[in-house]
This record gives sequence, C-alpha cells and structure tokens, in this order.
Amino acid sequence: MLVRDAMSTVILTVGPAHTLRQAATLMSARRTGAAVVLDPDAGGIGILTERDILDSVGLGQNPDTERAHAHTTTDVVFAAPTWTLQEAASAMTRGGFRHLVVLDRGEVAGIVSVRDIIRCWLPAREHAPAL
Repeated sequence: MLVRDAMSTVILTVGPAHTLRQAATLMSARRTGAAVVLDPDAGGIGILTERDILDSVGLGQNPDTERAHAHTTTDVVFAAPTWTLQEAASAMTRGGFRHLVVLDRGEVAGIVSVRDIIRCWLPAREHAPAL
C-alpha cells in the first residue's frame, strides 16, 4: 500500500502569524494533530504539531501571543505519494515524528500520520464499529 492510499487530502493550513491558540482551536475543531504552515515570505512549507504547542505552553509561553512561525518545524521531511507505507513509517521512526507532509510535484498533496498508517495495516474487521 502506498502513502497516497493512506494520506488525508483535506489539509489544515495556517499562516505564520496565527497565534498558537488559533492554531490549536483549528486543530481541535478538525480533530487533527498537525497543521501545515505556509509561509511565502520565509520561502517554504513547515509543520506545526500538537507537540509544538504543548512544548510552548509547558515553557510558560502565552498561546495568545506566541505565533506559529516561532514554533514551526521548517526542516520538514516530505513524503511522496508513491512511497510505501513502510517507507513512511521508517522515516517517522528515524525522525521521531508522527506526521509527514506529502508533496507531489512540489505542491502539498496531503498529510499522512502514524494513525493513518496503522488504520491501513489493520485488518478490515478491526475498522468496524463495536456493536
């Protein structure tokens, strides 16, 4: 199975000037653990994760004044839609993270998480809701 089969193509994006509270509110509403940060002035694509927000709050920083750009991971490891799920899982394990931004021809095409990979690897009967 390939990354394209597991990734979410509905991506939460935020700007670098969003506060951490704004990002957290959007992430919570969308039930996602990461947001893609598009910063054309900094020339790139970054990722802001729930861990980034938690680390900031844990340091006593104010989520109403801290901006996404200050907490965004910019040395992002990108996946290709044609990677196998094994390749994606290996990249996540090596990097110690749970989300990969998927690029297709230089454009953000999706995001794949550890949860997405596990969902694909589990037998179909385990996806069925409990009765």
